[in-house]
Amino acid sequence: MFGMSTSVGIDLGTANILIFVKGKGIVLREPSVVAVDRDTNTLLAIGEEARQMIGRTPGNIVAIRPLRDGVIADYDMTESMVRYFLEKVIGKSFLFRPRVMICVPTGVTDVEKRAVQEAAEQAGAKKTELIEEPLAAALGAGLDISEPVGSMVIDIGGGTCDIAVISLGGIVHGDSLRVAGDRFDKDIEDFIKREYNLMIGERTSENIKTTVGAAFAGARHESMDVRGRDILSGLPKNIKISTAEIAAALHDSVDRIVTCVKKVLEETPPELAADIMDRGIVLTGGGSMLYGLDELIRRETDIPTYLAEDPLSCVANGTGKALEDEHFGE
Repeated sequence: MFGMSTSVGIDLGTANILIFVKGKGIVLREPSVVAVDRDTNTLLAIGEEARQMIGRTPGNIVAIRPLRDGVIADYDMTESMVRYFLEKVIGKSFLFRPRVMICVPTGVTDVEKRAVQEAAEQAGAKKTELIEEPLAAALGAGLDISEPVGSMVIDIGGGTCDIAVISLGGIVHGDSLRVAGDRFDKDIEDFIKREYNLMIGERTSENIKTTVGAAFAGARHESMDVRGRDILSGLPKNIKISTAEIAAALHDSVDRIVTCVKKVLEETPPELAADIMDRGIVLTGGGSMLYGLDELIRRETDIPTYLAEDPLSCVANGTGKALEDEHFGE
């Protein structure tokens, strides 16, 4: 099916896993979820099929996200998931074991990095190289990071927000927060529980975030009906929710991201800061699609801020570009 040695890039995200195959582009995009039968400890489903089960399964079947905050929380499950997806794109034979490049958030420890590499190797990779997420995101967003000029990328995924100033192919200065898309969902869940005594699930809060959510109250004016379970009566109940409320619910998390961006800018060498003023800040990752976030960062920093063209695919495309560069990581 593939040539002698296949090169594969993996965006191993907290929320989604994307696989890039050299010469083919992104060939797989599935949720990073596995469904497990608690009683027998067997794997029932992986990816989209498992995501469908979230919040809808009998008590003995649980949907697990093996990655939390951008790092491996459940090693065996991560390995099974990576193996399953690699087999799905390369075929089971593994006659030629692929060379794999995987993204990791900037803040990960050496132990966490090793865990990612080992999981990929156990799953059948011949050689595993790691690339830091903001570098991959910048490459995928079409920035030329090899030049001696400063670029700034904010990559907000499901589990982590990586902020980096890049020049000459490396991260000059950066920071990583474990505040991202999943935290936004949790903020919404908690707010609705607190304000309305209503329990909603993960998928509902994500839907609210995309439909009426915003980084600040005036960004848009939408409202929607939300159905959940009344905590007091235990019965289903409908409420109406507005952008202003969700913006308030998200305020603290959004504020932490903005504060971190400002801190990174303050600590950036002046020449590079001047470059960033000219070139602007690029937002990548699913979490960066929160309505009005680009506008808020632009207001707070006075620097033009753009959402990359296909924010969800930037990191995976970036691993692909890094693979194209044959000397990468040698």
